[in-house]
Amino acid sequence: MKQLLNTPPTAGFDEPFGMLQACHGRVARSLDLLGRLGAYLAEQGGDDAQGQARDAAADVQRYFDLASPLHHQDEELHVLPALRAAGQRALADQLQAEHRQMEALWPAIRADLQAVQAGHAPAGTALVAARRRWADFAAVYTRHIAAEETQAYPSAQTTLEPPVQAAMGREMAQRRGVRYPEVGP
Repeated sequence: MKQLLNTPPTAGFDEPFGMLQACHGRVARSLDLLGRLGAYLAEQGGDDAQGQARDAAADVQRYFDLASPLHHQDEELHVLPALRAAGQRALADQLQAEHRQMEALWPAIRADLQAVQAGHAPAGTALVAARRRWADFAAVYTRHIAAEETQAYPSAQTTLEPPVQAAMGREMAQRRGVRYPEVGP
């Protein structure tokens, strides 16, 4: 069941919109792993002698604790202002509200995942409730990603000149402590 979540991105910070889309791929893999964890717990229960459920829970938690907040910050610092400047305030406001919604849903899911990691996986009605929370979280993220990839990113990318996109990529890399790929002799 365990899935490697820290696979290399398909784009670098010198292509910030490609990097944002690559992050969406990792979100989708994390959400898929969360769904498979729920199915596993429903079928196998909390008795996880191999530690697969614990590992999966840790992987999902790690992604949404560390990478997801940085991704949202990237969008709020760079994409949403570009949308607002392009007259797409309603779309920017919707995406920002969805960020807040996902952030509000996360603590309960995080607690579920911590319980799994501690060997106290939810069962019975508690598992049904947890899986509903997980599915709601995944649904919000899935709709959000679709809106960003079909509307927000194309609009923002055409609005931002190449030097501004390069600065965006540098800032994204710097916040992560990653070296920006410099081009030149």
